[in-house]
Amino acid sequence: MTRRSLLISGASIAGPALASRLAQSGWDVTVVERFDQLREEGQNVDIRGVGRQVLRKMGLEEAVRAAHTGEVGTQFVDENGHVVAEFRAGEGDSGGGTAEIEILRGQLSRLLYEQSSGETTYRFGDQIQALHDDGTGVDVDFQSGRTQRFDAVVIAEGLRSRTRAMLMPDVRPHELGLYTAHLALPRISTDNAWWRSMFCGRGRMLFLRPDNVGTMRAGLFFLSDVRGLDRLTPEDTVSVLRKTYSDVGWEGPRVLAEMDNGSLYLEDVGQAKLPTWHQGRVVLLGDAAYCASPVSGMGTTLALTGAYILAGELTANEDPRAAFGEYERRMRPLVTEAQRLFPGAPQVTMPRAQAHRTAIHAALRMASTPLARRLGKVAGRFGKPRSEAIALPEYA
Repeated sequence: MTRRSLLISGASIAGPALASRLAQSGWDVTVVERFDQLREEGQNVDIRGVGRQVLRKMGLEEAVRAAHTGEVGTQFVDENGHVVAEFRAGEGDSGGGTAEIEILRGQLSRLLYEQSSGETTYRFGDQIQALHDDGTGVDVDFQSGRTQRFDAVVIAEGLRSRTRAMLMPDVRPHELGLYTAHLALPRISTDNAWWRSMFCGRGRMLFLRPDNVGTMRAGLFFLSDVRGLDRLTPEDTVSVLRKTYSDVGWEGPRVLAEMDNGSLYLEDVGQAKLPTWHQGRVVLLGDAAYCASPVSGMGTTLALTGAYILAGELTANEDPRAAFGEYERRMRPLVTEAQRLFPGAPQVTMPRAQAHRTAIHAALRMASTPLARRLGKVAGRFGKPRSEAIALPEYA
């Protein structure tokens, strides 16, 4: 029997996870990635609920646990670095602001790549130029000049996927009016194993998180009605951030001083809310299909779960188009829950005025008391976390 062939565009999380599952099921899988090598940069990501179940099924849970960043929980601090409230890391598959499993995005990507690379063809430094779906297969033109035919194509790219625009030119991200910038900092003696966050006022936030490679990961969130800042030159990006955070205390000066070290990147935060994730023999996976934004904390869980379900349906169905329909039907409830942000978020959680910041600090203090934590545990027994909004299907 001829092996069915699949092209995956994108070698971050969802793409290699899908490649690993399908290559083990006998598919001929090719992954194309526009960057010249595996991208190992990135901040902390957590894996919860059904995402943890997928890791177990892939035999990767212990490897991921071994690469834990060491983060012990979340602290909210004031402009002098004094702790306002703290929350210990969660226990089990789904709990806590800091999950039981935290790993750097690049390290998770590397684990998925290594598991899949033995039976998958990876092509770095190339990308899709055009797609021609004739109903029985997809002819793909690559930027390198190569042309190849596949039984199906998966677009596992980011929120602002260029390849998705070829398939669905009218799709636009749902903008949240928020930017996030990230960079790595040298670790110093006053750093610790907590995720420390400060509300800076005027719709800004600053945080530091530990990693397992001897540095700290800094993040800056800020509200803005101006779109396109993520397309500025690196020099202009640094200039904008330094002006935006010039008056911020605590670790602000330290973070601004390190912005020229080459690790900085800026992202315009949004969500992907599409009426459908597939067209003919081409399907979307991960952020290209259903980005929930970093605000949700569910991106990696969605990527892994979507890859697992899509692989299972492609293996179970002879016609990829039938598989795509089942994949979407099974994933929609989880995506709907993941994209359901706190009412008014992110604006309501990013205080502009001092009075708003004071109110949030008071609410955090109350939520961090032993009584509030006990009540939260009791309430949790009567409802499932959103990371468990679906039961993970079993596939042969």
